[in-house]
Amino acid sequence: MADQKQAPPPEVKIMHLLSGAHVSGAVSCVAQLGIADILEAGPKSAAELATQVKADATALYRLMRATASVGVFAEGEDGRFSQTPASAVLRSDANPSLRALAIMYGHEWHIRGWEQLEYCVKTGKTGVEKTYGMQIFEYFKQHPKEAKVFNDAMTSFSMIDSPAVVDAYSFEGINSIVDVAGGHGLLLAKILERHPGMRGTLYDLPEVMEGAKNGPLKNVMDRCTLQSGDMFSAVPAGVDAYIMKHIIHDWPDEQCVSILKACRKSVNAGGKLLVVDSVIQPGNDFAPGKFLDLQMLVAAGGRERTEEQFRALFAASGWKLNRVIPMTTPESIVEGVPV
Repeated sequence: MADQKQAPPPEVKIMHLLSGAHVSGAVSCVAQLGIADILEAGPKSAAELATQVKADATALYRLMRATASVGVFAEGEDGRFSQTPASAVLRSDANPSLRALAIMYGHEWHIRGWEQLEYCVKTGKTGVEKTYGMQIFEYFKQHPKEAKVFNDAMTSFSMIDSPAVVDAYSFEGINSIVDVAGGHGLLLAKILERHPGMRGTLYDLPEVMEGAKNGPLKNVMDRCTLQSGDMFSAVPAGVDAYIMKHIIHDWPDEQCVSILKACRKSVNAGGKLLVVDSVIQPGNDFAPGKFLDLQMLVAAGGRERTEEQFRALFAASGWKLNRVIPMTTPESIVEGVPV
């Protein structure tokens, strides 16, 4: 009988967990350098790569060796590095591409926010606010280059979970839909492509709309309207459904109630509310949403919620939680109906 594999000692497990920050930083760096794009043409040595990205060859080799050890790239016996399935998703033209998301993880505002986690836990306030004296979305207004990095990263995220949304939900009886704070419109594009009889509206801030004009919606613009405004006070009215993906989790309950009340006021009779977010389950099992919840604490001031917390939030806004629909990604679709 084969020996069962023993679990590592506790101190080794903690060492592995602590190294996660090093791995994240290294992957973000190779994404910023565009290494995966270069290696799509074939294997290259660190010296060859260094010439193309204007880096120190010895230092770049150390970065490549480290990322290869976790399956991002592979080092051959000749010392040349090649693409792997993991590194392929860091290409700019991959589908899905996580390059923009990886780049965001290495940006200053993201790192400095997490530096303040102890402060966040003690005060309930965000690390970004402590560091920069303003909330994250105000920071993005004042730093358009960082806002672009963030919006591109959210599109990266959306390349994974948007197809999962249209696979998990039938959209039966929905002829018109508004994607509230829908960024550059990838989710809405996927919905309209799957349902050719539906009309859609992308609703976000004016500066975000600029990035949406030539984005994912361009092939369905005959059935789509771009509209800007403040979701806390009003949303486009007279539609069958409102959908929000990774929006409600950005905000504390009070602001969420304002958004959901605006949707309730404007929805057609018998309409639907669709919130795509993590739904935290009880127990100690690992779930990405439990750490995304800390990201919300550090950066935005919101939170990931349990089903009961969603139920209470909906009830305070004139909606009834009808069902929670799991997806192939870690998120779920929380469906609400008017009360």
